[in-house]
Parts: sequence; structure tokens; C-alpha cells
Amino acid sequence: MDPELPASSPAMSTAGGTDGAPERRLVFAFYLTGHGFGHATRAIEVVRHLIAAGHEVHVSTAVPEFVFTAELRSPGLHVRKVLLDCGAVQSDPLTVDPLASLEKYHQTAVVPRESILRTEAEWLRSVKADLVVSDVVPVVCRAAADAGIRSVCIGNFSWDSIYAEYIMAAGYPHRSIVWQIAEDYSNCETLLRLPGYCPMPAFRDVTDVPLVVRGLRKSRSEVRKDLGIAESTKVVIFNFGGQPAGWKLKQEWLPDGWICLVCGASDSQEVPPNFIKLEKDTYTPDVMAASDCMLGKIGYGTASEALAYKLPFVFVRRDYFNEEPFLRNLLEHHQSSIEMIRRDFLAGHWKPYLLRALTLQPSYDGPTNGGQVAARILQDIAVGKKCASDKFNGARRLQDAIVLGYQLQRTPGKDVGIPDWYSLNGTEIGAHPIIENTEKIKTAESCCEDFEILHGDLQGLTDTMAFLKSLSGLTGNELKDSEVQSRERTAASVLFDWEREIYVARAPGRLDVMGGIADYSGSLVLQMPLREACHVAVQRNHPSKQKLWKHVQARQLENTGVVPVVQIVSFGSELSNRAPTFDMDLSDFMDGDKPISYEKAREFFCQDPSQKWAAYVSGTILILMTELGVQFTDSMSILVSSAVPEGKGVSSSASVEVATMSAIAAAYGLNITPRDLALLCQKVENHVVGAPCGVMDQMASACGEANKLLAMVCQPAEVKELVMIPSHIRFWGLDSGIRHSVGGGDYGSVRVGTYMGRKMIKCAASDLVSVSSTSDAPAQSDDYKEKGRDVLKSEASMEYLCKLPPHRYEAAYSKDIPETITGDAFLEKYGDHDDMVTVIDPKRSYSVKAPTRHPIYENFRVETFKALLTAANTDEQLSALGELMYQCHYSYNACGLGSDGTDRLVNLVQEMQHRKTPENGGPNLYGAKITGGGSGGSVCVIGKNCLQSAEEIAEIQQRYKAATGYQPIVFDGSSPGAGKFGYLKIRRRLIITK
Repeated sequence: MDPELPASSPAMSTAGGTDGAPERRLVFAFYLTGHGFGHATRAIEVVRHLIAAGHEVHVSTAVPEFVFTAELRSPGLHVRKVLLDCGAVQSDPLTVDPLASLEKYHQTAVVPRESILRTEAEWLRSVKADLVVSDVVPVVCRAAADAGIRSVCIGNFSWDSIYAEYIMAAGYPHRSIVWQIAEDYSNCETLLRLPGYCPMPAFRDVTDVPLVVRGLRKSRSEVRKDLGIAESTKVVIFNFGGQPAGWKLKQEWLPDGWICLVCGASDSQEVPPNFIKLEKDTYTPDVMAASDCMLGKIGYGTASEALAYKLPFVFVRRDYFNEEPFLRNLLEHHQSSIEMIRRDFLAGHWKPYLLRALTLQPSYDGPTNGGQVAARILQDIAVGKKCASDKFNGARRLQDAIVLGYQLQRTPGKDVGIPDWYSLNGTEIGAHPIIENTEKIKTAESCCEDFEILHGDLQGLTDTMAFLKSLSGLTGNELKDSEVQSRERTAASVLFDWEREIYVARAPGRLDVMGGIADYSGSLVLQMPLREACHVAVQRNHPSKQKLWKHVQARQLENTGVVPVVQIVSFGSELSNRAPTFDMDLSDFMDGDKPISYEKAREFFCQDPSQKWAAYVSGTILILMTELGVQFTDSMSILVSSAVPEGKGVSSSASVEVATMSAIAAAYGLNITPRDLALLCQKVENHVVGAPCGVMDQMASACGEANKLLAMVCQPAEVKELVMIPSHIRFWGLDSGIRHSVGGGDYGSVRVGTYMGRKMIKCAASDLVSVSSTSDAPAQSDDYKEKGRDVLKSEASMEYLCKLPPHRYEAAYSKDIPETITGDAFLEKYGDHDDMVTVIDPKRSYSVKAPTRHPIYENFRVETFKALLTAANTDEQLSALGELMYQCHYSYNACGLGSDGTDRLVNLVQEMQHRKTPENGGPNLYGAKITGGGSGGSVCVIGKNCLQSAEEIAEIQQRYKAATGYQPIVFDGSSPGAGKFGYLKIRRRLIITK
């Protein structure tokens, strides 16, 4: 078969937008990383379609020229040998040397960087390139920008994400490499992201394309005939890339009658009679499609073609390559792979894995025309068309490479998992007696007796153990023997098919230590994940096999028959006067062939107030459909059990959203980073529920870690670092008993006032720019005036209010911000306040000055607080930290977000701080503040990590109860966020009766 574009393929639109000969022949400069042949084979498919459309392609790579010319013969193809990166240094196909990789990249791309940039920019101009395409060479993105040429990347991983793990493992002095790579990538216009992608935070915009795979040239029977292999013979293809391994293969490693086809064998390698060495120029896709399974390492080329040709893949894991877990998940989701333990691979214990591979039923049926799709997009971009992202637009994508700091913190496999019941210091509050530890171990053993854990780790979390125990109580005789069962447990008992896998996720509430409502103004915030958490269990089933509640069965019989449904049970709902169950047909989320609008979704969930809570749960499904294009064809059973109390200002809603979306993502094999998941969950709250919250709650629940403060800049969500809480400091939460809701009127009106103030400042700055351009101030130097104009221009285009320092606010704008303004007066003068989630009521009066001042000063307070946490352990340190919290509290009050209950609790803390005790003249508690959205909820208290502090917290509880009749809940302790927990895949153990 001719390797050119088949005649039956749809013609690409050409440079003029018409079919046939292009109006203008475009020139593409296509750069390929030198790491492996997989990048080259997928690039060939894209290049093939570009050349077939009449364009010219210059390929720059260290890959041998014959790899391209053997596939494509065209005067429009030019191959230029150049080495601009080095990939990973490997001693064999399974072993990467992290430090050697970093050092080689330093010598290859860092030392000669200026020369590379100059040379490549000149060459790009010389060939008159219309577009630069990179897979995924970092430096050329910058070179293209220097040459004034647009650039696009294509790939499923980026080198910053790969090298981040190497830095953590061996090369911390080389950390600047990651930042430089990320900065280079940020110069490209968009990323054409391939399936099985890993997190790539450096790219500003993303467009997803289908699998790029090579087409077949010969049939299965033709290939087997050429190789002399009978149709009935079982064949495994041995495919570990072009890296020489020197493994000595043995005849007895294969099942009887099997043949192994060896790719990439050296000329000198000897193989047993049941192994066949393939020729160097063998067309691998044909051989794969003619085989019964494949044994190899996971890379994009092997994974994509195994999926495309439904070839069972037995893989051996390799270390230090972040690409692999995401491709592995893709394969596992489509029932296409099993893992062979490396020890068994090297020892030759292959037979059970190969035989098991034959039982797999690969199910990938998605598109495989990524080469054609990518070529069409590249052509459109080259002629000036804007490529609209089909998953995330630019505003939603990660906008800065700074987020890589979070990636460095969470490198898989490098964290030591210590159970939360274990403490190295028994003198610290939070250490637990050995007898309690023993009971928790027994609980863990008990819940593991009921369920087989197929994936994940309990991490010593007793609440997770208790949740699994409650699940086991829904089956068998336990439920029947109970005297009285709540509606929720009765409904939950028929929710799951206990013979199938269930996916469990966990997401904690959060204690707002500093930052609070300044999050939507772009402030730095400090958040602590609480010990209290929400657990969600999800199971997916084919609609015909889904266990349905009777009324759902009746509905389906009356309507369209068997369709995918969602059935939800919420434990604890009856205590809140909510309906314990919710169900809907997934078709209710569709409007024709598209998801319904968010406005229609809000109306849908408001139909029954007792079931409005379901918006937080099933709203995650709509967000995934709308934002990620996920298609849910299976039915879904969801069980929600939350220990995060509602209305206390500790992010009960965020924990439900994050846990639900995490469990659904696990069940459906969706690879969503914790940060992206948090942003998606914020959309649930903003657009489906209709609450105008910022993102810090979801970020803390998704990205937090136990005993650390999540330091995040909300612009929109940049994790700066995870700050370890010093061992001498402790934080508590105290609930006022006054219900808090971010959907309440006070929170919304303060947000409107804040955005009004931002608009006023931007307009004032713009006016000052105009004045400074015409005025003549002889007392100021020209240099000073120019810098002043630059500052004003920056303020005139300010996106986040927290970018304005307090001194600039006081010097230039404070006196002109009114205390209040009516909605109609503001709209008449300023037009709109530019906030997508709130609406100005023309008839209402809004406070402006205090809501505007608060985030500007709060950002400064939080930055100071964070810096003080690392100061010396002194009473002055604690006093300063406490003072910052008090200032924050009274700033909330000035905005109108205080309450009598939270004020009373803060005053009680102050009384404790300043009272004299005969035993010790120094205080134990040092500060307190209202948290989250304010207007009730909880306060955060800071104090010494000692027994006396805990006693004073208990005393505050009792004094508050004596004054109000309500005893506050105390939030004490921390736990991992959803990202750190991951997920559990469990299955009920079979009970064998004699």
C-alpha cells in the first residue's frame, strides 16, 4: 500500500479555505525531540497530511533521516539534522539515570542556549516558515517568538513535567532547568494535546486531538504468511523500543507453541528457535496487528497503536518517567493492559501474564485520525485562524510555569506515608496512646476483611476505615438484622452491585487560616485541610445491568426504556431535613447532542428544595460533560458520606464536590490534576449551584496535605508551596453555631462592592495616565515620570485587586473611593463591574470602600503571616501572627461580614490571651479570626501546641455555651487532600460457604 494519504481520506482544507490545490503553499518548521522513535512515528503521520495538502515541511531532529524518508518520499519534505534536547539518559529500556539526564540537557540546551536561539531564529527566517511545530523541544518555542513566528506544540507530555521528578530524585541544583523549559513552552500559542497526557502546566491553551497512529499496510494473514507463522499460532511481539538491552531470551519463557517476534534486536543477539528477530525496517504496526498480544514498555507509540489495533499489552513498569502512569491509566480504562512485575520479567516468568492477556477484551473505539486532525489545525493556525480550545480555553488553562512548584512537591513515589495515628513526639498535642492505635489497626484489619483493595492505600485514616465498615454493613444480614433502618441506608443497601468494583475518594474540609474572601481578588491565602472529610463511593454499570430503585424502573418503562441513570444516596441528609436520595436520567443533562446550559441546570435543581443538595454531587457530572467533553454512557451509583458539618464555614460543599468528582474521575479513568479538578469543582459551585465563591476552598480540599498550610495565589489558582506548620504552633476551628452560606446576600453584595472598587481604581488610573502624559512637572525627573506612568498603566489594566500594594492604594486612590454607591449610579458612570458570577441590582446600595480596602491589606497580611511562620520560636512570633489574625477579623466586620457569635468567640480568645495566671505569666492562645465567607460559621484560633492551650479551648467552649446555649464544635487536626489520598478501588470479598 502506498504510504501517502489514502484517496478515501477527507481532503484537508487548504490555505485558502478551499479543497484542491492550495492558494498559498505554507512552510512548516517541525522540530522533534531526540528521545525515542515514538515522537518521529507520530510526527510522520502529521507531516504526511501536511505534504498531501501541498505544503512544505522542514523537519529538524537528531532522529536518523531514513526514519522519515522510508515513510515519505516527497520534494516537499526536508530533513535537517540538529540536536536541541536530549530526552532521558537510559542505560537500558527500563532504567533512567535522572542526574545524567539533567546534566546532559544542561550541556545540550543550557550552555549553548544563546547560540541556539540566534541560529534557529535566523534559520526560521531563512526558510520563511509560516508556523513552528514542536514535539516537544522547548527552546524552539522561544526561538520562534524571537523570529516573530507563531509556534504550536504537540504531545502527551512536556519535559518540565518529566524533569521535575528527576530534580526531586537526584538533581535539585538543576532545578532552574525546569523553570527555563516551562518559560520556553509558555511562548507557544497552543498545545495539541494527545490522549494519555500528563499534567503540562506551562501551556497557556490546549486543544485536544485524537490518537495519532500509523495505518496498516498489510493484513494479518499477509504478515503471518511473510513470517512463516500459521494463523492458529499464538504470537507475542516483544517491543521495548530501539534501546539495546542485552537481555538473554530463553525458549522456556514462552507458553508451549507460542512465537515471540523481537523488535530492535541487535545483529549479534542470539535468540531461541521460538523467537524471531524482525528486520530493522519492519513496519511495526502491521506486525502488532498480526500478533495476539504485546510485551514491552509503555510509551506513546506502543500505547496508542495497542489501543488502535485492540492488542492486549503486557507492560513492564519503568521508573522516573512521568509519562507512563497516564498512558497506563488510558490502557487500563480500555481493558487493554496488564502489568508484569519487573522481577518476573527478568526471571522469565512470562507464561501466566501472556495467557492472562488473551482474556482481555480491549474496548477502545475512539478516533485514530489524530494526524489528519492535527494537520488541519496546524494549517488553520498558519494562515492566521484562531484555534478555539475544545476542552479548556486560555483563561481556564494554567497560565504560569510557577504552578510547577506544586508539581515538584507532589512527585509520585517520593513521599513517605505516615499514618495519622503515628506521632514521633508524644509531648505534642495530637499524639495518641498505644491502646488507641491498636484499636485503629484492628479497625483497618476488619474493613480489609470485608473488601479487597485493588488500588490505593488506607493511609492509616480511621475515617476511611469507618466508611468501608459502613459499606460492608449494607450487605448481607447486617442490614436485615437492624431493628430500624433509615431511608438512606435502605436505599443504599440496593445501590451497588457488590460483585463489581467500587471507587472511593476522600476530600477534607478546610480551615481558613488567612486569606478568606480576598481569594476572588487574587490574594495569597493559607488553608489547612481538616481531619473531617467527605467520602464518596462511585460505581458504574451498563444501563441494562444497573440495579434500579422501583420508581426509576417504572419511569424507564413508561418512557424510553433502558437509559443511563444516576442514583445518589447521601448519608446524614435526614438530619438536615433533606431528601436522602436523588435520581435522574443522564439524558436530562442533554439538550439535543449538547449538554444543557448552566442556567437550565440551576433551574432543574431548584425544582425541589429538598433535593437541591444534589446539585453539588451530580453537578460535577454536568461540568465534566461541558468542560471536558466527557460522554457518560454508563449508569452511575453514588454514595456520599460527609463528616464535614454544613454551614460552619469549613467548606462542606467543596469537600463534597471534590470527593465526588475525584471518585467519578477514578471510575471513568479521567486523568485530572488536583488543581484542574479544584477549578472544575469551583465551576460546579459558581455555575450549577449558583454560589459566587472563590477557588480556595476547592483547592485546599483537592491539593492540601496533612499538617501543612496550602499557600496559594488565587490568580486564578497558583499553588506557591505547602508550608509546614511549626511544631510549636497549633490551629483550631471553633463553630459559632450561626449558619454560614456563600450564597447569602451579604457575601454576594460584598463581592459586588469589591469589584466596583476595582473598576473605580482602574478608571482613575487610566485618567491619571492621560494627565501624566500632558502635564509638565519640573520637580520630577523624566525617568521618574516615565516609571510613574508605567505603574499607572499597570494599575489601569489590573486584573486582580490584590496586585495593588497598600501604599499605592493610600497614595493614589483611597480618598476617591466612596463609602457606598447605589447600583444605578455605578452602572450609569462605569458601565459594569466585570464580574461573571454576580449581578448588580440597580435599586440596591452597596458598600464599596471597606470591601475594596480589605483584599488589598489582607494580601499584605497573609504574606507577612507566611513569612513569620518561619521565624524563630518566640512569644513575639506568636503575638505577631495573632495580631494579623485579629486585624483580618475586624476588617471582615468593616465589610459587613461579621456576626455576634464569631465576635463573641474572638473576644473569649482575647480574654484568655490577656488574663494573668499564677502558674505562667505568658499566654497560650494568641489570636483568632472569622473564616471563609464570614457572616457566621467558624473562627480560626492560633496558639501554642501544648496541653494548656487545649484546656483553654475547652473552657471557651463551655463559656460560649453558658452565654448562648450552643456548644461550639471544635475542629482539631489535619489530614491529606483528595490529590494526596488518590482513590481506592475495592471489591467485596466473596463469602465461601461450606
